[in-house]
Amino acid sequence: MDASTEQAQHALLSDLQRLSLDYFAKEANPQNGLVADRTAPGAPASIAATGLALTAYPVGVARGFMSRADAVARTLATLRFFRDAPHGPEPDATGHKGFYYHFLDMQTGKRVWKCELSTVDTALLLAGVLAAAAYFREDDPDEAEIRRIADDLYRRADWRWAQNGGAMVTHGWRPERGFLRYRWQGYDEALILYILGLGSPTHPLPQESYQAWLSGYRWKRVYGREFLYAGPLFIHQLSHIWIDFRGIRDAFMRERGSDYFENSRTATYVQRDYAIRNPRGFAGYGENCWGISASDGPGPLRRRIAGRERTFSGYLARGVPHGPDDGTLSPWATAASLPFAPEIVVPALQHFHALDLKDDNPYGFTSSFNPTLPAADGHRRGWVAPDHIGINQGPMALMIENHRSDFLWTLMRSCPHVVRGLRRAGFSGGWLD
Repeated sequence: MDASTEQAQHALLSDLQRLSLDYFAKEANPQNGLVADRTAPGAPASIAATGLALTAYPVGVARGFMSRADAVARTLATLRFFRDAPHGPEPDATGHKGFYYHFLDMQTGKRVWKCELSTVDTALLLAGVLAAAAYFREDDPDEAEIRRIADDLYRRADWRWAQNGGAMVTHGWRPERGFLRYRWQGYDEALILYILGLGSPTHPLPQESYQAWLSGYRWKRVYGREFLYAGPLFIHQLSHIWIDFRGIRDAFMRERGSDYFENSRTATYVQRDYAIRNPRGFAGYGENCWGISASDGPGPLRRRIAGRERTFSGYLARGVPHGPDDGTLSPWATAASLPFAPEIVVPALQHFHALDLKDDNPYGFTSSFNPTLPAADGHRRGWVAPDHIGINQGPMALMIENHRSDFLWTLMRSCPHVVRGLRRAGFSGGWLD
């Protein structure tokens, strides 16, 4: 690679990361630290987006995008809010048993939409809480308070309660009806949930809980590649924001001679393979135009396009190769695979840039687009999502950083709760040894 090409790639990644991190600076309530789920007017806060914000602030400081004092103030406001917010079985509380409602009012912090007390979104919040505690280590009263509150919030989560008498963790709970019927079983975004639950010093999950989760895994062969299957790309990314899975293996991965990092690398290649094959004949798909995950879409609607009836969905967890797929692509999901396969991700990001998906967008690439559904202005990118979404912005910015410096992976190796959780889950090898 010549110097000018390398410089252009560096500039693209730097600009994309800076703009993505801007979301957490501009779409947050500075009084309580809550971060909006999306840029749509009146959107509530998402606790997962807030956890990503807590993780993003240290990266912002390290990259010179914000001052340490600003990051400390934002982090303290967030942690104090969750410490002091109403906590109990009341339907308008902020949380219960150390877990929090998925969506909260941006101003009051109370539950909205009668949403569920979300176990996995709480795990993403707590991962950010622990990242803040790992980073802010200076001998300073404010940073010491960050560490104290973070530890208290983590210890408060009652993981055994969240099992509701079963082996695996439930998806959540509602005060009106009790626990949700579904549980986290099989490979999905809950890998971080089980590791944090196992690592708890107060209410830890039993080791058999993790084994029960593993029992739902599906090892598949797709396009000649063998891997632990999950269709949407985000499943192969979220837990990797905080944990360096290179070279460390649980019992499942030891048996197959792989690890979760290599598995995500394979899943990234499967995504590109699918786009090259393009079995459903969508516009735009190709070697450098891929990335199917959970995202907004142009639907629900049906439209006859080029002599073919097409059905488009709204927000949906899209996946490959078995679908669902309606031609909607997610540039953020492609970017979040950067550490796994930069040799195929960077050309895709350059292609998205050439499609003008970053121009006039305040937070980097548009969150999703669909070239099959024609745009009103005739642009070849087709339909473009109107909103930016917090849980898209975070993985993009933070995985760019892990690619560039291993920053978060190195940081979280120092977190004793994460290390304890990994060991209780049966991980060994690599940096754990």
